Amino acid sequence: MSRKSINLWEAVSIGVGGMIGAGIFSILGVAVQISGNAVYLAFIIAGLVALLSTYSYAKLGSRYPSAGGPVEFLIKGFGDNVISGGFNILLWIGYVFALALYARAFAAYAMTFFPNAAPIYLNVFATGIILLFTAVNFIGSKAVGDSELFIVAIKVGILILFTLAGFFFIKPSLLSPSYWPPVSNVVFTAAVVFLAYEGFGLITNAAEDMEDPKKTLPRALYLSVIIVIAIYVGVSLAVVGNLPITEIVKARDYALAEAAKPFLGMIGFKIIAIAALFSTSSAINATLYGGANVSYMIAKEGELPTVFDRKVWGRSTEGLFITSVLVIIFANFLNLEGISMLGSSAFLLIYAAVNFAHLKIYKETRANPRIIWLSIIGCLASFAVLVYYEIEHSPLTLLVLALVLILSFVTEWMYRKIMSRTLKSRIPT
Repeated sequence: MSRKSINLWEAVSIGVGGMIGAGIFSILGVAVQISGNAVYLAFIIAGLVALLSTYSYAKLGSRYPSAGGPVEFLIKGFGDNVISGGFNILLWIGYVFALALYARAFAAYAMTFFPNAAPIYLNVFATGIILLFTAVNFIGSKAVGDSELFIVAIKVGILILFTLAGFFFIKPSLLSPSYWPPVSNVVFTAAVVFLAYEGFGLITNAAEDMEDPKKTLPRALYLSVIIVIAIYVGVSLAVVGNLPITEIVKARDYALAEAAKPFLGMIGFKIIAIAALFSTSSAINATLYGGANVSYMIAKEGELPTVFDRKVWGRSTEGLFITSVLVIIFANFLNLEGISMLGSSAFLLIYAAVNFAHLKIYKETRANPRIIWLSIIGCLASFAVLVYYEIEHSPLTLLVLALVLILSFVTEWMYRKIMSRTLKSRIPT
């Protein structure tokens, strides 16, 4: 795709594709297990938190259209220091968690085609799909990208058809508020499913290639998040309105396919499972090509090349292998819930940091500081809820998160000392 060629709907497709990529297929079962038939409320709350952060991304992206995306915003707000560099490394690790989630979800849906396979094959499938796309990226294939709008249209189309069919057969009794769990469960679920919205930030990485970023970028960001909120709410209502919670929990790793059975039968189950395989694999490829690539190259070089093709790892191919090895480790040793919590925690902190950076330069973007503060409160409150839940239910996950945070900033500090590397802005102030 040539420079200055991305129009509004192509930009929207980047955001929608990044968010829907695999989130709804992988996280839904975990979300229902925690919040029951009130899961759609959790998706609404998480969507509103994402929408608040979209405000800062829209204002900053319009003022500083850069392939560096959120990293550019951090540098503009905090300057060239360990804080901005540490958060960039955390962003890269956040993409690693997202990739691990996609790989684990791919494996879970692949296993539905081999019901008698040994559990070890879950790890085999998760590892295999990462190795496949590592090879594709290493070779440098550019076959993905130009067809992004078409790919997203297929994924969204399948989910809309699933939702409409599900609404036709919905059982109102299954949606009764009398079955709702405590409010705390819904709030915690909202924090967990926040990872399903993280992809909207990828739109800002394409800002340099937009026809008119000052107009196109904000519209694309808001449209993509609103569209995805509507899809997530519709899909979650169709699922809990057609299948008892106990059955969803039994099939939590492939809940969406299981929910298609009551009204579409085994054919529907297979169609959704195939769609999940397609969606998760394309999300893996897109994340390796885009977000993880950008963050690693900035961490290593301090800047992106003047002419940056976000679909190529270029001189940093070792970053591809480091990323892939970490993804394989997390995908094999953590379950979906653990990966979801780690990924959501990382991105909530990243978005909070971007908002704090925005506060320092809000006059340059002509932004409303009250909205920025609301976004910060939303992100940090969600993060606090996750930490509280992890203390109660998953201390190991909290330990991993603490290690990741410490290593992100210690690594940045050491790399600066050893390599004398600095972070450079692509956009003049």
